[in-house]
Formats: sequence, structure tokens, C-alpha cells
Amino acid sequence: MSDLPGQRIRAALLSPLTPIWLVVFLLPFGRSSELGTLICMLGAIILFARDRRALTGHPGARLVLWLWAAYFMAALISAPAAVDPARSWSSVAAYIRFAPFAVYVCFAVRRESRLNALCLATAIVVALWALDAWVQALTGYSLGGRADAQRISGIFGAGNLKLGPVLASLSPFVLWAAKRRFGRAGLIAAMLFLLVPILLAGSRAAWITYGVALLAFFWVEARSPLRFVAWVLAACVVVAAAMGVAWKTSSHFDARMDRTLAALHDSRRAINYASSGRIDIWRVTAKMITAHPVVGVGVRDFREAYPRFAPPNDHFVTEEACGPGEGACHPHQIVLEILGDTGAVGLILWLAGLALALRAWRRVGAAARARAFPVTVALAVTVFPLNTHLAFYSAWWGLLFWWLLALWCAALYADVPDDAPVQRAHLRMKDLAHGA
Repeated sequence: MSDLPGQRIRAALLSPLTPIWLVVFLLPFGRSSELGTLICMLGAIILFARDRRALTGHPGARLVLWLWAAYFMAALISAPAAVDPARSWSSVAAYIRFAPFAVYVCFAVRRESRLNALCLATAIVVALWALDAWVQALTGYSLGGRADAQRISGIFGAGNLKLGPVLASLSPFVLWAAKRRFGRAGLIAAMLFLLVPILLAGSRAAWITYGVALLAFFWVEARSPLRFVAWVLAACVVVAAAMGVAWKTSSHFDARMDRTLAALHDSRRAINYASSGRIDIWRVTAKMITAHPVVGVGVRDFREAYPRFAPPNDHFVTEEACGPGEGACHPHQIVLEILGDTGAVGLILWLAGLALALRAWRRVGAAARARAFPVTVALAVTVFPLNTHLAFYSAWWGLLFWWLLALWCAALYADVPDDAPVQRAHLRMKDLAHGA
């Protein structure tokens, strides 16, 4: 009995879910999140060394490989004619890791109990980040240090302003866990708990992302159009009150709102200032797309191509936003990123992947869709096209995107009963740890 806590700790550390969870847990610490990816890749290699026919029995793994093929081929086709071929080819090589990582996730999350455990573990991590952000909002300090001048940054730190987008994209896990454990009261409390950090994080894109996530949960809770409208109206009142309080009490939020409201001056310069220069970036992106319509300027070559199409006085070039002689880092919009980096061919491949994903989602049945609900919402709001975005072909945001996509494919087919025997091809982390 005395060794029971130690046994539980060892079991948790050797769980096949551990490296998947590590990817999210280590997100605030830059590229260290790749540690989880590496372990998952090794796990996939061991899996196929044991059974090379493993894929034939897992529809989720087959689906995720088709989706990876669309993502990867779009990048691959853009590389030969890229503005900077060396950079594009190195990026293409890096995207190979997502295939074994995603396959591992699908095989590790074959039971609904494991899916729920991973979603709950993710919810706990995100809730702790939000709690740390609350502390920073109240004291000016968090585990990541002092806040940025215009927004709170939480555990990510003032030099890495990704708190808002990450909290918003992963918020469905917290909302789902709160609803599952505490019912509707828990769901409402979780909504309010996340609202303040996301508002004060100052990312307008995160505000939209979180709003879309809330709409999805409102619809599930309401189950009728009239009740849905009532939920939305109540939420509007609460959000307006929260924004009013934040406006009066937080200098961070006040600075972001002043910038946002500059758009009401109805001039091109004011709108561009309010959008943090997005209008200029999109105008330059349109020129890139016109000049390279078929395969784009090359995946991840946007920053190298930007000065060639920007006007001489473009402030992203003169201020060296991404580096000496470079312009904006990426288009800040998913459709423009795909068109600019990979051209019309890349967009067609992405749309083909989207069609395949939607067809799979419709065919799995109501029970599977309900099982995958929190992951579906998280993935949908992350790629919601009527918004601005981080770069989906970047190393950091691309990894988070693939974590969500792999988990979504796994969730759709996580239908192995808990009392069913583990398949021969199934990998356990203790085997990996012993080098089996």
C-alpha cells in the first residue's frame, strides 16, 4: 500500500498519452514542445516495426495521413520555384515529422476513456495558464514575468505574445471539462473565468476565436433557436460589462481599445493603424499572389518576398519587423497564407483536405461527433477563416494546429471499448522506455 502513490506516478509517466500531453504543456517554452513530438515519432516507429499492417485497421490514422498529404504536398510543390529555395526545402523537411506524430496520436487514443483523460489534462493546463494570467492582471507579474505594456502575456512572457490566441483556441477543453464535471453552472463559471484573461491578452483575433467557441457551446446548450438567441444576448450583456470594467481598471485593455477604436475615424491610415498594419500586409500579399498565382512564393518565404512587393516607405520593411532587410513575417490570415506561400495549387489541396475531413465527420455518426465535440470546436475556431491568424506553416503554431488535427482524427474513431483486449500493434510507453 505504501508504494501506491509511486505506482500511480510511474503509470502516469509511462502512459502513451504523456508525450501527447507534453506538446501542450511545453508550448509556453518555445521549441521545447518538440520533445513530445520526438517521443511520439519514436513511438510510431516502434509501432510499425512491430506491425507494418497497423494502418489498415485504423481509419483515423488513414484519415490523418490523407490530411497530412494535402498539407505537405502544398508545401512541397511550392518549394522548387520558391523565392528562397533553401528555406522552403528545410521547412518541407520539417513537416515530415507531423505524419508519424499524428499516427501515434491516433493509435494512443483508441479508447474513449483515454480521449477524455487527455482532454481533461489539457483543460487543467489551460486553466492553470488562465489562473496565472489572472494573477498577472491583478499584480503585474506572472510565471512569465512582467506584463507587456499593452497586454498581459501570462506564462508565455512579454516577448512571446501568444497567450490570447492559445487560450482562445484551447478554451473548448476547459469549457467541456467544466460542463462535464459541474453542469451548466460550471460551464458559465468557466466562460467567465477565461473571458477576462482573453480580453486582457489584447489579441483581437483571440476575441473572435473565443466568441466563435462560445457560440458553439451556446448552440449545444440551447438546442433551439430562441434559447440560442437568449444565450447570445445574455453573453453580450456580460461581455459588455466585463469590457467596461476592464476599460476603466486596466491600462493594458485601455491601450488596446484605443487602438481598436481608431478605426472609427474612417480613414485608410486610421483603419490600418487599428488593424496593426494588417491592411498594408494584405495589400502586399495580394501583389505576391498576382505575381505567383500557381505555386506561390514558396512555403515560409513570405518574409523574404515581402520587400520585393512592398512600397519603399512600407513601415514593416523600414522597421525590420522580422529581421534586417525583411518585412512582415506572414500574412496573418489563413487563406492569404496558403495562397501567398503555396498558390492556387496549395489552396486546392487544402480544400480537398477540408472536404475529406467534413465527409469523415458526417459519416462517423452522432455518437462519434459528440465524443469529439471539444476537439472539433477547438480545431474549427483555430482555422475559422473570417479572422486573423498566426502562421499555420510555422514551426510553433503549425505544431499546435497538427496536435489538434491529430487528436480530432483520433477522437472520431476512439471507439475501442475499455474492457477490450489491447491489440498486438498497440504501443505502450513502458515498451518505448525500455527500448523495446
